[in-house]
Order: sequence, then C-alpha cells, then structure tokens
Amino acid sequence: MSIELLLRERKLLIRERLRTNGRVLAADLAREFNVSEDTIRRDLREMAAAGLCERVYGGALPIAPDAGSLSERAALAPESKAALARASVGFIRHGMTVFLDAGSTNLTIAQTIEPGLSATIVTNTPLIASALLEKPGLDVILIGGALDRAVGAAVGARAQRDAALMRPDLCILGPCGADADAGLTAIHFEDAEFKRLIAARSRSVVVAVTTDKLGTAAPYVVIGIDGVSTLVLEAGAPEAYIAAFTAQGASVVLATGSAG
Repeated sequence: MSIELLLRERKLLIRERLRTNGRVLAADLAREFNVSEDTIRRDLREMAAAGLCERVYGGALPIAPDAGSLSERAALAPESKAALARASVGFIRHGMTVFLDAGSTNLTIAQTIEPGLSATIVTNTPLIASALLEKPGLDVILIGGALDRAVGAAVGARAQRDAALMRPDLCILGPCGADADAGLTAIHFEDAEFKRLIAARSRSVVVAVTTDKLGTAAPYVVIGIDGVSTLVLEAGAPEAYIAAFTAQGASVVLATGSAG
C-alpha cells in the first residue's frame, strides 16, 4: 500500500472520528494509527487548511456549521431556537440597556420579547431591529455602517466605533461555535472582532447555543467561556459539555421544551 493511500485512509478515519466523537486528540490518534504525534499534527494542519477541521491545542474540533445568510439560518430548527429564546428573554429586565448581537437564535429572542417590556435594545442587525419596532415599550438603537451580507449585520470600522461608545448592562452574543477549550468562535474575521469588542464593553454576557454548535470551532476567536456569564443550552445538551462549561465558571441554563 502506497504512502499516499495510507495518508488518505488516515485522514478519512480522522474525519470519521470528528463526526462521531467531536474533538480528537493528536496523542490518541498517534497511538491508534501507530504513527508519531508529529505525523498526526501534520495531518491535522493539512486538514484544517482544506477546511475539514479546526485546529486547537492538542488536536482538532469539527468545523462550526455555516448555514448561509441570516434569513436562511433563521428558517432552521425553529422549535429549538424558540425554546432557547423563551429561556433567554428572562435575562432582559425592565430598564436595562441590552446589546442583541447578530444571530438567528438572537433574532428569535427579539421576536419573543414581550411588547410591554421597557428597555433599550441596541443591535447591529437590521432584521433584529425590524422585529423590535412592533414592541412599543422598547427604545431601539441600530448601529450602522456597511452591512456584511454573510453576517447580516454591520461589523466593520463604523460599527466598531459605535460599539466602543456603549456600556450595555447585558450582551446576548451569537457565536458560530462553542467549546470549553476553544471558547466562542466566529466564521468571519470582522464579526469576531465586533463580538469581542461589544462583549468586553458589557457588564454581563449571555449566549444561547443550539446543540449543533457545541464542541465545534470556527477560525476566529471571540472570547473564552470564562468571559461568559450564562450559557443557555437545549434541554438535551450532552452532560459532558455542560460539565466542561461550568468548570470554566459559566452558569448553564437548560431550555425546557427544546428538541434536544
């Protein structure tokens, strides 16, 4: 059997381990395939360069899901997102200033806010701002600049200058991937930069995450789990993820009625 064939088969097996187990560790793969850790690390680097995994310390994670534009993502898993939204809106209290970040689950949160709530909601996402306009108790601030079509929001230099002037009581972040070691990550560079900035400006950070994003990573780091106040997860979220998040100091709330 040629070296090329061995390499191809090894990478196929690594991809299978990523699908079934999530995180893979270079040391474990080296023992399983009877090769050196350097060989496995090279395999993982090549796979990451090809967009097949995301390298993290000691191994690799599956790539965070990318389901298209914000409106396309909003149509996926509506029951799960509705349950996460119901569990998340309670963190928004009367009189607060809240930043509602770009994300399809956050769009559902905006739609779920009770019309009688009196608060100021700041967002960089036109679809979220539009959903809030029908709620008379809310003051809505849309920060702007050029819109990133893939993100569905303004995340560039103008939006970042506006965000730097904010000091929200609460930020509800919308990450692309969430892992105890890799932290919260985003697919697009400027989106990650914007999220990191507004999270740092906020007194507390809440993140509602669908189960498909758990144990995955995107190319750009937002913040570590130790920078998150509360993670809202689906009711069926695996215990291993819950334990890993709480070990990092984050509170975990499970959304009842989600399709976990």
